[in-house]
Amino acid sequence: MQRRGFLGGLAALYGAGALGLCLPLGAAPPHTGRDHANDWRWLQGNWNVRHRRIQERLVADTRWVDFTGTSAVWLTLGGLGTIDDNLMLLPGGPYRGLGVRAFDPASATWAIWWLDGRAPTRFEAPVHGGFSGSGGSFLGTDTFNGQPIQVWFRWHDIHAAQPWWEQAFSADNGVHWEVNWRNWFTRSAAIPSPLPLQADAPRDFDFLVGRWTVQHRRLRERLSGSNIWDHFDGTLHNWPVLGGFGNVGDNVMNFPAATVRGMGIRAWDASSGQWSSWWLDGRDPRRIGAPVRGGFVDGIGTFMGDDQLRGQPIRTRVIWSNITSRSARWEQAASADGGATWETNWISDFERQS
Repeated sequence: MQRRGFLGGLAALYGAGALGLCLPLGAAPPHTGRDHANDWRWLQGNWNVRHRRIQERLVADTRWVDFTGTSAVWLTLGGLGTIDDNLMLLPGGPYRGLGVRAFDPASATWAIWWLDGRAPTRFEAPVHGGFSGSGGSFLGTDTFNGQPIQVWFRWHDIHAAQPWWEQAFSADNGVHWEVNWRNWFTRSAAIPSPLPLQADAPRDFDFLVGRWTVQHRRLRERLSGSNIWDHFDGTLHNWPVLGGFGNVGDNVMNFPAATVRGMGIRAWDASSGQWSSWWLDGRDPRRIGAPVRGGFVDGIGTFMGDDQLRGQPIRTRVIWSNITSRSARWEQAASADGGATWETNWISDFERQS
């Protein structure tokens, strides 16, 4: 689990505080020659979760609050990624958040990001680490009340009947650590299914939930004057998260040279009335790309964003169209002149499997 999204949200509910403890720290060392596609298989499924969280962090508070929750975890990227959808029944009201994990073979470490369902326009900076024996250790940096802190996540007893997770903060560069959150997990289903949707969730992406076969046409060189297109097929498995205020797609694309995997991640921001849509490329799992943002009008979805190509700024446009119960079309275009002209560089036609 990743809980740093609460640095703002729970501070509003409880304040900002902590219990100072001295603990050993260290991310698990990389394991070469290991099948990392199985690292999180033990967490796949649905879970009931018991939470204990300190009320105020980094002020030597000893008061804890208890609450319950549920989570659903899917493996993605052929096992080298996961999606972790969470509902927590806080004393101040329900809270939803999304954890995204991806393994980087170059460093042999996992990155874990968190998307706060109450501020769903950006991902928190990731923590990094891995597993050793029956546990996992993940370390990162953040700010709390305007000050830099270190953040530490540890998993324990991951192959036992009740695995558990804890979070700790350090405000003195790791000399002292405060454990401020613990979760205990009890499995409710081995095969994951979506958590309940909220009645007021937007319905824009309902059409995309399920399994699809995809026919892709991709321009080989963008914004180069090329007219050579590659044709290949693929699949998509999409499911709702964040109570229906988000959705995630696990993509397999059979490029001519190799199979490529990636995750599409979307979240609705009620304050702006827009969706944000991110892409995590399995070939570069160290980062989540800059989002495109937009929405649907009369059954057509249009999303815009900024990117770079060959070191130069470009605009990116994505359009969803031809949406029926059995089919849809996705198109991507790029502009090097601020949107005056557009070059379509990718067209994907979807046909529903289930």
